[in-house]
Amino acid sequence: MLKKLTLGAAALMTAASVASADQMVDSVHFLIPGGAGGGWDGTARGTGEALTGAGLLGSASFENMSGGGGGVAIGHLIENADSMHDTMMVNSTPIVIRSLQGVFPYNFSDLTMIAGTIGDYGALVVTPGSSTSLSDLVAAYSADPSSIAMGGGSVPGGMDHLIGAMVMNAAGADATQIAYLPFDAGGVALAALLSGEIEVLSTGLGEALAQQKAGEVDILCITSDARIADAPDVPTCSEAGADGVYFVNWRGFFASPSLPDEKAEAYRAMLGAMYETPEWEAVRARNGWVEIFNPGDDFVAFLENQEQVIGELMTSLGFL
Repeated sequence: MLKKLTLGAAALMTAASVASADQMVDSVHFLIPGGAGGGWDGTARGTGEALTGAGLLGSASFENMSGGGGGVAIGHLIENADSMHDTMMVNSTPIVIRSLQGVFPYNFSDLTMIAGTIGDYGALVVTPGSSTSLSDLVAAYSADPSSIAMGGGSVPGGMDHLIGAMVMNAAGADATQIAYLPFDAGGVALAALLSGEIEVLSTGLGEALAQQKAGEVDILCITSDARIADAPDVPTCSEAGADGVYFVNWRGFFASPSLPDEKAEAYRAMLGAMYETPEWEAVRARNGWVEIFNPGDDFVAFLENQEQVIGELMTSLGFL
């Protein structure tokens, strides 16, 4: 049984020491490798909102570029490197997963690694009244695996599939029988849940928290190791019966491989200063994010370690 996986646990750090209201960067174009409404989309737009609102960034623009499990956007950034020095691309654990799977021929080391910025817990989400607990879901699934379709905003074998399988496996179910349906970003997957196309959604907490607070969905559990202040009524997956599950999906920013060092440092300094602003705290709390700041070389070391840890997890679940 899977026990504990910590993605970035040792890297929970406070951000830059002093924030400044002075503008630090003129403009940033945020490249989002998936569709609207997903975790990447929310992270890029929320970060841009906080940076411009705090006056640290002059202007922000956003571009969604789906395809190839994120590979289209990565390839675009690499192939047009010299003309994209004003661009930061958001990404997360899937850049490691999909490289391991051979979904695309790129690796995080092909890019300039700016910083890891947040963590988002995984969540299993259902419509109100359909399953009152994780144990109910597992019982229904165990009785008839074909009766439960799980969806997520990532490809089969990707981040959402991995989290869902990990939770179900730890709760005593045979995760290899899960019927997983992929959607283009978490927002589309959430719509599929609400329409009845799927019975359970595996997603990031930040993608479901607003709907849970509005009473549109129930969150069966989250992959934190303790209940969190932003969702105090939601149990951890360990509490719900998936013993020992802990998973934080980091998100962060990458840039052109030819980005000058001084511009990379300017981006890192701006992101570090963001953490001390009330504008950032409003965005963070709204999404239930965990603050993780791994700039520069720390980000490189973290990703190299995660590549090994994720590879071992995927092998144990039969995903590799």
